[in-house]
Amino acid sequence: MRLRNIPGAKDAILECDWVIDEPERFKGKWESVFGEKRPLFLEVGMGKGRFLMDMARLHPERNFIGIEMYDSVLLRALQKREELEEQGESFSNLVFIRVDARLLPEIFEKDEVDGIYLNFSDPWPKARHAKRRLTSREFLARYEQVLKKDGVVEFKTDNRGLFEFSLEEVRESDWNLEVCTFDLHHDEELVKGNVMTEYEEKFSSMGNPICKMVMKQK
Repeated sequence: MRLRNIPGAKDAILECDWVIDEPERFKGKWESVFGEKRPLFLEVGMGKGRFLMDMARLHPERNFIGIEMYDSVLLRALQKREELEEQGESFSNLVFIRVDARLLPEIFEKDEVDGIYLNFSDPWPKARHAKRRLTSREFLARYEQVLKKDGVVEFKTDNRGLFEFSLEEVRESDWNLEVCTFDLHHDEELVKGNVMTEYEEKFSSMGNPICKMVMKQK
């Protein structure tokens, strides 16, 4: 099925084999989706999917799931994957879910997830929307319900306000801050092996510092 130039994003997504429908069915048994048990990593709010496709290519020893709640955004990721597969690439270790991230505990068992990536998440700037931020205490509590004890959450953003909010949320929760930088691309050690997103490439080329933190449960 060709995904390009399809006006109905929702229909195209429902018919795509790369998107897992009713993901709750696989809670505790996601290895059955991939056909092989490997460490499982999620990107929550994956956008156009470049980061996750690069990671899937670089780490065939891992399984990846991209989570996106907006049809139009997910369709862009599917179109990008289709283009790459037509060029001969294959991503047998990558699938997508169209779902609200608040449902993560209904989709994954405790200790089923090895790591979570949050890249350039929506800052939800209004104070009354703070609970919607993917680094809020409410979301950290959801991650605790699915992550392995030594699993980590990696967060990157160019939004200094969101980053400082996130630091405070980590300090007030059951998480340890393992890594923290306000200027990733000028940290010689942390930038090694860094895989960029579309936003990261755009913002860093404009001179915007990229902030990054890695957190782990206490």
